[in-house]
Amino acid sequence: MMELLTDALYWIGAVTVAWVSVSALCCLLSGIRVWIVGNGNLMQATKLGKWAVVTGATDGIGKAYAEELARRGFAIVLISRTQEKLDDVSKAIESKYNVETKTISADFGSVDIYPKIESGLAGLEIGVLVNNVGVSYSYPEFFLNIPDIDSFINSMININITSVCQMTRLVLPRMVERSKGVILNVASASGMYPVPLLTLYSSSKAFVDFFSRGLEAEYKSKGIIIQSVLPFYVTTKLSKIRRATLDIPTPERYVKAQLSTVGLQTQSNGYFPHAVMGWVTTALLPAKLLNKYVMSVGLSQRARYLKKQKQG
Repeated sequence: MMELLTDALYWIGAVTVAWVSVSALCCLLSGIRVWIVGNGNLMQATKLGKWAVVTGATDGIGKAYAEELARRGFAIVLISRTQEKLDDVSKAIESKYNVETKTISADFGSVDIYPKIESGLAGLEIGVLVNNVGVSYSYPEFFLNIPDIDSFINSMININITSVCQMTRLVLPRMVERSKGVILNVASASGMYPVPLLTLYSSSKAFVDFFSRGLEAEYKSKGIIIQSVLPFYVTTKLSKIRRATLDIPTPERYVKAQLSTVGLQTQSNGYFPHAVMGWVTTALLPAKLLNKYVMSVGLSQRARYLKKQKQG
C-alpha cells in the first residue's frame, strides 16, 4: 500500500514539475515575443490605412500616440475639446512629420457631439482608432462625498465609457468592410482591480477593458485587432506626476513600447515594467491584501490633498 502511495506521489510531483516547467517556458517565450521581438512593422499606414484617429489628442498619452503614429506615416485626425490646442498640435505634427492632419473640436462630456464627429470622419480610410480621452478624480474621495456628484457621474460615464462605444460604432464598420484595422482602447491599470476612493474611475476603466476584450473576440475573425491598454502611472496631467522613472515613463516612451504589443496581446499593460506590476498585483497578491493596500494609499493621498486645501 505504501509503495502504491509513494508511486502516486512521485507521478503527481513529476507531472506538477513538468507542468510548471512548460508554463514557465511558455511565459518566457511569450515575453520574448512581446517585449523583445515585437510586432515588426504592423503599425504602418501602408498596412492598415491612411488615417489614424486619436481622441484626447492634445496632451499626454493621446498627444504621444498622435506624434508616434504620424512618425510611422499615418495622417492624423486629432479630436479634443479646445480648438486652439488642436491647431497647435496639428501644425507641429505637420511640420515635423510631413503628414496630413485634420482637427475636430468636441467635448466628450456631451452626448450630442457624434453627428459632428461622424461628418468629420466621412470618406476617410481609417486604419487606427485610439480611444484615449478620459477623466479621473481631482483627488481620492468616498463616493457619497464627491462634490457635485450627479454632474460628476454623468461626466465620467460620457467621457470614459460612452466615448469608447460611440467612436467604435463610427469607425468599426468601415474597418470591417476593408477587413483590416486596429482599435486601441486606453483603459487603466485601475481597471484591473477595484480602486477604493477612485471607485467610479476604476469601474469605468474596467468597462473599457471588458468591452475591448469582448469586441476582440467578436471581430478578430474579420481581420480587426482590438486591444485593451492598461497603463500604470505615466507622467501626464491626469496622473499629476512630472518626473519620469523606470516604472513611470514619459508618454512618448510608453506609447512607443505599447505599439509594439499590438496584435500580440488582447490585454496589455503596454510597457514591460508595467506588465511586471500587473502580474504582481493580479496574480501574486491576494485580492483582500491588495484592496487593503490600495485603500490605505487612497486615504493617505486624500488626507494630503484635504490638508493642502485647508492651508489654502
